[in-house]
Amino acid sequence: MKHDEIIEELLAQDRVILAREHEALENALVRAARAGRLSRPLPGVYVDPGNADDLMTKVVAVSRWDPKAVIRGRAAAALSYWDDIDVTTLEVASPVRHGPQTGFAFEHRTIPGDLVQQRGPFSFTVPALTAVELATMDFTDPIDRALRKRVVTLETMRDALEQTPRRCGNRDRWRLLLDSRSEPWSHAERLAHRIYRGAGIAGWVTNLKTVVPDWGTYFLDIGFERQRLATEIDGRETHDNDDAFESDRERQNALVLAGWTFLRFTWRMLTEDPAYVVWATQQALAIADGRRPRAWSDGRDTPLWWA
Repeated sequence: MKHDEIIEELLAQDRVILAREHEALENALVRAARAGRLSRPLPGVYVDPGNADDLMTKVVAVSRWDPKAVIRGRAAAALSYWDDIDVTTLEVASPVRHGPQTGFAFEHRTIPGDLVQQRGPFSFTVPALTAVELATMDFTDPIDRALRKRVVTLETMRDALEQTPRRCGNRDRWRLLLDSRSEPWSHAERLAHRIYRGAGIAGWVTNLKTVVPDWGTYFLDIGFERQRLATEIDGRETHDNDDAFESDRERQNALVLAGWTFLRFTWRMLTEDPAYVVWATQQALAIADGRRPRAWSDGRDTPLWWA
């Protein structure tokens, strides 16, 4: 069988060809790469050019090239809980020192075994470590999404930080976990929590599980259980299909009929006029407690977002 035919057969069986595993093909692999029939993402690693930019091809390539490699960062998130996250550079941790390689970012590091999970031939960081290392105070989505999908808890993320001490940026990561103590499921919810805490509004529970007989079980973004007041956060993302739109309205109707009062705040309200969010919430709480509501008193006829 000709070398080119053997190469085609190998690619049909696997995503990558390692030259060190096929010494007799080494020259043929080099010629095929020079002719553009193969791509070489890493030294001695060859793949089909049509798949060269595919995430899984890169993951398999680096894992076969360095069996001790651990995928981290955005690629680890894509492999575990965030299918559509954008991955441009594959971040890899390894106890083996590697030089720069286009499309890859190598970190000389050994990750504790408890923080690594295996899938087939490759290893990647568990969601708890992935989320806390990928998130920043301005980019909280990695933690918020992981909490919403219930693949992490505050405890598992704290444990991940405790097992990776003295890393640059850990002080900010601990601050971020403190900011996550109410377990927000989105950046908008996180901002609402900050506003409530800053205003001294207490007595609320996040993601409050509420059972309505004959209707179903629902989770409230923020719930004041004693006053039966629900604060719903309509973030920057909107319902992207008719079913979600309809089910959200049915859910609210069921809860209103069960005696709950609803407030809904948008991303614009939260960012442009948090004073209105505080005032409206305090109004609703006062009414629920039988107290006299406080008039709008900051000198404006209407909230800023209304203008």
